[in-house]
Amino acid sequence: MTARSTPPTSAQSPELTCDRRTLLQQSLFAVLAAGFVPANISLAGAEQESPPQNDVRLGKLPTLNDDFPFVVPPTLDVWKHRAQELRRQIQLATGLWPMPARLPIQATIHGKVERNDCAVERVFFESSPGLFVTGSLFRPLKTSDNMPIVLCPHGHWPNGRFYSHSQTQIAEELRSGGEKHANGGRFPIQARCFQLARMGCVVFNYDMLGYADSVPISQEVAHLFRKQRPTLSQPDRWGLFSAQAESRLLSPLGLQTFHSVRALDFLLTLRGVDTSRVGVTGSSGGGTQTFLLMAVDDRPTAGFPAVMVSTKMQGGCTCENASYLRIATGNIELAALAAPRPLGMSAADDWTKELETLGLPELKKLYGLFDASDRVEGKYFPFPHNYNYPSRAMMYEFFNKHLSLGQTSPIVEPDFEPLSKDELTVWTDQYPKPEISDDAEVAVLKALASASDQQMEEYKPTSSERMHAFRETVGGAWASMIGRALPGAEEINFRVATKATGEGTTLIHGSIDFAARQESSPATVIHQDGPLPRTVIVWISPEGRSAVEENGSPRPVIRQMVSRGLGVIGVDLLYQGTHGNRAGSRSRAIENDREAACFVLGYSSPLFAQRVHDVLSAIAYARQWVGPEGTIRLAGAPGAAGWIAAAAFVAGPAIERVALATDGFRFNQITDIEDPNLLPGAVKYGDLPALLALLAPVPLWIHGESEAADELPAIMYQTSQVPTKLDFDESSSTGVLERMAQWLAAE
Repeated sequence: MTARSTPPTSAQSPELTCDRRTLLQQSLFAVLAAGFVPANISLAGAEQESPPQNDVRLGKLPTLNDDFPFVVPPTLDVWKHRAQELRRQIQLATGLWPMPARLPIQATIHGKVERNDCAVERVFFESSPGLFVTGSLFRPLKTSDNMPIVLCPHGHWPNGRFYSHSQTQIAEELRSGGEKHANGGRFPIQARCFQLARMGCVVFNYDMLGYADSVPISQEVAHLFRKQRPTLSQPDRWGLFSAQAESRLLSPLGLQTFHSVRALDFLLTLRGVDTSRVGVTGSSGGGTQTFLLMAVDDRPTAGFPAVMVSTKMQGGCTCENASYLRIATGNIELAALAAPRPLGMSAADDWTKELETLGLPELKKLYGLFDASDRVEGKYFPFPHNYNYPSRAMMYEFFNKHLSLGQTSPIVEPDFEPLSKDELTVWTDQYPKPEISDDAEVAVLKALASASDQQMEEYKPTSSERMHAFRETVGGAWASMIGRALPGAEEINFRVATKATGEGTTLIHGSIDFAARQESSPATVIHQDGPLPRTVIVWISPEGRSAVEENGSPRPVIRQMVSRGLGVIGVDLLYQGTHGNRAGSRSRAIENDREAACFVLGYSSPLFAQRVHDVLSAIAYARQWVGPEGTIRLAGAPGAAGWIAAAAFVAGPAIERVALATDGFRFNQITDIEDPNLLPGAVKYGDLPALLALLAPVPLWIHGESEAADELPAIMYQTSQVPTKLDFDESSSTGVLERMAQWLAAE
């Protein structure tokens, strides 16, 4: 065993520093580990019983089609705290925590066309090496020094920025009153851009990923993805939706949101724009981008998401979903992050039709906490899913008011002469369209991952300042990924199923219940008779609670610790042992034809995190057991190191020491989106070494690593000025549990 401590001098060899008591203890450990059972102990009465399966996690998985009501916090302070956590959750989900390094904007602007009292130009620039933002820039012909700007993501309309209604569609729109003019109705995306420019705004209508001119990721991949691609799920060659992309939080939703940020960056580089008057509006998927940009970026001063803010369906496209995005939240609350900035919304005969009674009242109440209830509005229009003339008219009035455009109300949108696809496309003979291919997709993601790795290097905790930044940024990410604080001891109840005693040892089967969360974990508790021990070991293993007992009797390594007066808790984590009785070793998936993790992990915590939640409940029960003066120690057998490290990080000072065996596990080894250890973001935020580093200054014993290979924890413990609390056991795997138990049981 190699310990990070002051080496003994020649006059103080390790052998000479062992006193008689320690030698006797080590001898006892050796005898017990060999399987010796004290005479006359019988625990045969402790027959295992399966506790009632009353865990909500065993039921139907949440999906994007569930109900997502928004409960308004009682006070502004409570909301501000919630908003801070939620904003980090969104930034995490989109891969924007922290905001990636942004290349200087080097936009190509060309092909000016003057039409409808506006100048329209074609724009493209790289947001990241090989990944392009493309779009159309609309400006009034009569410019001024302080023009407001409006960003226009287009949404899921066929051909995106090039969209046009068919003759049949426009005839129906004109008949129903959904549109007023033939051209304006046929080209509704152009209609709003031209009208906003005529109202004095600089407008940028940019492509969603894979639409119109966007390259190099195809629409089929970004929006129509169905099946995993084995050739793009390899450790060194991977694309979107793979386990490797999930582990780095690279998703179409994230890339689109980054493009929204970069599109706004571009607009703000233009001469003559007013940075204090910034609007954003889009419909459908563009509505999603509108409220997400408002959530992650403070620069928009007013937003108008059309036909997307709802308590119902949350967005059915792969580009509107990402791991973590809507866990314990929904689009109404996500839109609420705009508060107190002005927020306008339109609804239609779709999933948004109940907005005026479900969602808008709650948003009004929330804005009321800011004394700004007049800054949020929403209206239902009896038309199919759209951004048609009535809803555009509402938007014009909204921006006229909140961007101080000075237009006479009511604002009437006139007809216009549309631009053709050839006049809009950014790719020409002079500027050829880059390749769309698997190789190009892989190269883009590799560049993004490399830039993220370089950014994370800046947080390496080599100084006290960097250590603080590491805890705030990397630790903040892990906290969001786990998604659970340590429960209060009073929130946990242990429900006894069976109890057996014999010759001084008590063994109890039951369940650890967290009623507020509707979670219940089968557990086994072992301790000596008499007063409850004031030191408890929470022993976690891939075997579940069977790792602490066999045939109603403590396993030898557990008996070592119990004989020393320690209590032991073993737990069946979710889907282990009797917890769920679920066959197989893969995470659950929603039964649909889209093999994308975002449809599961965007609404439910990953199985890895849920198992950490069970460990946290066990720790909370242990706190109840030992009281304020007792101590809790954690053990992670081989295969359980990640769960224990994550739980210890969340529990923080509630834990007195931690021992775990990693067997070299790394999250970057995972290549299957249904791997039970998949934790989106784990690779981005430093993998297991970063999680171990976050445990400092808790005393930590690690098997399966070396100080040289596991640099990050060593640096963190050194910077924390507690290097002696980090022990690397570099012995063989033989006897690892016994050595772990010995270290945990030491006084």
